[in-house]
Amino acid sequence: MVQGSDCSIVIKTAYRETGIPYAEETIREAVSLLTEEAPIEGDGCCRAIKKSGGVTGCVVTPLTIGAAPLLLYLAMGSAGLPLYVSETRNIYRYKLDLLPAEDSTRFDLVQDRGGSRTLYEGCAVIGFELRIHREQAIKLKLDIRGERPPAIYPYTDQLKTERGERFMGDRVTYRINGTEYHNIYGLTLSTKKEGGTKTELWIKRVVNPYPYGFTTSSFAKQNSLNSSQPPSVAADLPGIIDELTITAQLLRDKYEYRYYGMFRITLTRLVLVSDETIVDCVDGVIGPLRYYVAGTVNAEVYSENAVPGIF
Repeated sequence: MVQGSDCSIVIKTAYRETGIPYAEETIREAVSLLTEEAPIEGDGCCRAIKKSGGVTGCVVTPLTIGAAPLLLYLAMGSAGLPLYVSETRNIYRYKLDLLPAEDSTRFDLVQDRGGSRTLYEGCAVIGFELRIHREQAIKLKLDIRGERPPAIYPYTDQLKTERGERFMGDRVTYRINGTEYHNIYGLTLSTKKEGGTKTELWIKRVVNPYPYGFTTSSFAKQNSLNSSQPPSVAADLPGIIDELTITAQLLRDKYEYRYYGMFRITLTRLVLVSDETIVDCVDGVIGPLRYYVAGTVNAEVYSENAVPGIF
C-alpha cells in the first residue's frame, strides 16, 4: 500500500536537487529483528533487538516536462551521451537503456513530512511501473531500496517542487510494427530489476464485441438464429509484437514540436502471455492483454541540459 501524500520528496544526485511532483509515497526505514528464542525453562518470552536495514518503499509521481527526464533516467538505469538537436534553441536528446539494479545510479532522497526531515543516502531503483491511461496524468512508480540507515536532514531551507506541465494519457500515440493503433486505452509497463531484469506490459485496448458499423439491435436481429452464443471478438493486437513505440508529447506552442516536451519509449520482441478479456456485455469493453518483453527497452528523452548524465 502507498500512504503518506502529505509530505514532499527531493531527489539529490551528484549534480542537482529536484523536488519531484508526486501523488503518494511510502518511503520508510527497513527494520529487521535479531530474535532470541525463549528457553525451555524461564518466562517463555522471545526477545529481539531492532536492527536498521536501510530504506525501502516506493514513490508514485506524475511525469512533468521538467521532472520526466530525471525520473526516467533513474528508472531505466543508463544514459548515453547527449546529442544536440539541430534547429532548436538548446535541446539535447538522451538515449536511455534499461539495465539491472546493480548498474543503476545511486542518489539521495530527502523526505519532508510535517516539518520533520529525513535523509536517505545511497538509494537505488529496483523496479518501476509506468502507468498510462486516458484522461489521467502519466504516472511513474519507483520502487526504492537503500542499505544505509536514515539520518536527520539538518538544513531548514525551503525545498522547492518542480511544477511544470504534466504529461497526459490523452496525448500518447502507440505504433505496433509500424502501424498506429487508436483502440489502446492505456498500458502499464512493469519492470523488476533484482537479480536481472524482468519486464511485462499490460495493454488495455477497447474491444467492440460487434462488427464495425453494427448496433446492438441490428446485430441481434441478424444473429437471431444463434442468439444464445455471444459474438466473437475480432483479432486486434498481434500475439507477437516485433516493436512497440510509445510517444508522449505536450502539444503547446511554447515547446519545440517533437522535441522538448516529449519522450518516447520503444520495446522490442513482445510475446503475448494471456488475454484477460471477458466479453459478457452488449457494449464495448476494455480488455487487458499481458505481454512478456523478451527484447530491449529503451527511451528517448529531450532536455535543455547538455551535460552527460544530468537532467
